[in-house]
Amino acid sequence: MTIKRRPSRLLHVGDVPVGGDSPITVQSMTTTKTADVDATLAQVYSLAGGGADIVRITCNDVAAAQGLAEIVPRSPVPIIADIHFQYRLALAAIEAGVAGLRLNPGNIRKEEHIKAVARAAGEAGIPIRVGVNAGSLDKDLLEKYGAPVPPALVDSALKEIAYLEDVGFYDIKISVKHSDVPSMVESYRLLADRVEYPLHLGVTEAGPPPGGLIKSVAGISTLLFEGIGDTIRFSLTADPVEEAKAGRKLLEILGLRERKGLDLIACPSCGRAEVDVIEVVKEAEAALEAEGLPIQVAVMGCVVNGPGEAREADIGIAAGRKKGHLFIKGQVVRVVQEHEMVEALVDEARKLAEQGVEARLAAADVTAADLAEEEAIELRGLQGDANLAATRRAAVAEVAGE
Repeated sequence: MTIKRRPSRLLHVGDVPVGGDSPITVQSMTTTKTADVDATLAQVYSLAGGGADIVRITCNDVAAAQGLAEIVPRSPVPIIADIHFQYRLALAAIEAGVAGLRLNPGNIRKEEHIKAVARAAGEAGIPIRVGVNAGSLDKDLLEKYGAPVPPALVDSALKEIAYLEDVGFYDIKISVKHSDVPSMVESYRLLADRVEYPLHLGVTEAGPPPGGLIKSVAGISTLLFEGIGDTIRFSLTADPVEEAKAGRKLLEILGLRERKGLDLIACPSCGRAEVDVIEVVKEAEAALEAEGLPIQVAVMGCVVNGPGEAREADIGIAAGRKKGHLFIKGQVVRVVQEHEMVEALVDEARKLAEQGVEARLAAADVTAADLAEEEAIELRGLQGDANLAATRRAAVAEVAGE
């Protein structure tokens, strides 16, 4: 399935393109005190390593703005300054060299202040995100609509955009975040029909994992499948590196970004499993992530169906009779002892990344596939066929022959 993206204007945050037909980007935000330059930079580097293309940093006082002046030139990714209430701090952040601003229309209220920031941003050649948030909506709009409903969020964004456009500023991104997923989705749908600017997606105040992850995936994925969205953030009550990793993983799963890291699939385990699948998966995931290999790996609890069910994985291993059956693209290439399963999987994954599929299939143990099939047959005899394949096939043939 190919997702058809909503057309949007192209802009740049530093050297990172946003909108147009550029890749959807991942953002996160530091949680350190910005004035603590070393701690903030350390977190920025961790976020970049976790998959963040752009990092937002609060600029809430003069010390923070001064910190940005040191952070920006040393950052591995573009930095956006998060501004609330005090428009002069936006001007200070521009002076510090940030690659973009985020303004909240709910708390910078004066038109002349907003336009002053827009003029300065235009001169500096940096974009502004109009960041509408249901929790800090303009009081006038709250009074008009009675609650932070989707039309209120969109009206807030359009009002702010008009101020920027009045001074000839068009390097604009927009977000209309809500903590209620259906409201968030509807807000972005309404906005997408009204503007051509790139949209930044997020469920605000999503909370801690796993609930926060579920909310974020539900809202962001719904819109991405509709072609809406140019940059995303998971707003989790957790280490922000988890936000970056989750955002990156989501885009990879949806086929919207090239896979750069591990994609581990595993069976949910059942009574047929010959090993503790959960523990093996944990061990394998930790070992493989440390390798940083961009491959899809499968860990299956039994050899009866494992290699066949996970045949699309680059590499995998299935347990059977105290052994691990290592397979590549569904073909068993090696059999190892159960206690060697993870070690063998990591070793073969390294070789696969270096040599490629064809070379590793050519190096396969010629007896491995036969051994795996023998053990699968033996296990079916001992445990029965959980899928009742023979019975089902016979029933289908009988119906088809009538």
